[in-house]
Amino acid sequence: MTRYVLGRLFAAIPTIFLIVTISFFLIRIAPGGPFDLERPLEAKVMENLNKIYHLDKSLWEQYLLYLSSIAQLDFGPSFYFRDFSINELFARSLPISIQLGLSALALALVVGGALGVAAALRQNKPADYSIMAAATLGVTIPNFVIAPILTLLLGVWLGWLPVGGWGDGAFLNKILPVVTLALPQVAVVARLTRGSMIEALRSNHVRTARAYGLTSYLVVVVHALRGAILPVVSYLGPAAAALLTGSVVIETIFGIPGIGRYFVQGALNRDYTLVMGTVVVVACFVIIFNLVVDLLYALLDPRVRYD
Repeated sequence: MTRYVLGRLFAAIPTIFLIVTISFFLIRIAPGGPFDLERPLEAKVMENLNKIYHLDKSLWEQYLLYLSSIAQLDFGPSFYFRDFSINELFARSLPISIQLGLSALALALVVGGALGVAAALRQNKPADYSIMAAATLGVTIPNFVIAPILTLLLGVWLGWLPVGGWGDGAFLNKILPVVTLALPQVAVVARLTRGSMIEALRSNHVRTARAYGLTSYLVVVVHALRGAILPVVSYLGPAAAALLTGSVVIETIFGIPGIGRYFVQGALNRDYTLVMGTVVVVACFVIIFNLVVDLLYALLDPRVRYD
């Protein structure tokens, strides 16, 4: 197992290197620059700024300098937030984004899993049709449509919840963004759980458990559910990526000071280092999360072993 984990971590290095390389050259060759303001700067000022941020060097020299910098876990200064380095911005924003993403993932697993099990136990009945219709609707409606609807309904018209901001992590401030981010994943988890649960309930070992006279609770929870959650565990990797990309929209709409919101501001203001740093951090999180999912799958399924 240790050899497998180390192998996966070493294999991630060329992946991250490739992501950094492609992202670096794509953003640098795009038109415009971090100091292209509506009112042009004086030539001497522009020359000094380019020298300070090494923009006066060739593209390859800038690339090598950036590789050297991130190898030391230094993402450099921010062009737009000039009082902060990228590391300082991440220290402030990353915990918020992680909290938002994990809360949404937990909500999706609990609610989606419960709905999927309920639909499977009532297959081809009104409850099953209703849950699957709602799940289909949840998959098709994007976050940027759900967010204004929930904001108007729960925040403006009913006045139950704050409509924006993180509020130092206050519980009420978290509800709208977490629910909005989680809803599409709730729908996907519900559909996956229903399908795998129906298959598990028809399996031989579940039929044997019923033949021995076990209660429905033990049959469902102990015998059927363990096999039914394996497809859901496999989906956790793509779900994490979806939550990370979805958080960009959610943090921007609700004014949450997370890494996604900083990424949008960096992209709009041509902040090279902020955009690049966000890409690297998100890539690392996706790679690590997929590794954790593979290890978790091996723990749940005795047929899978990483030797």
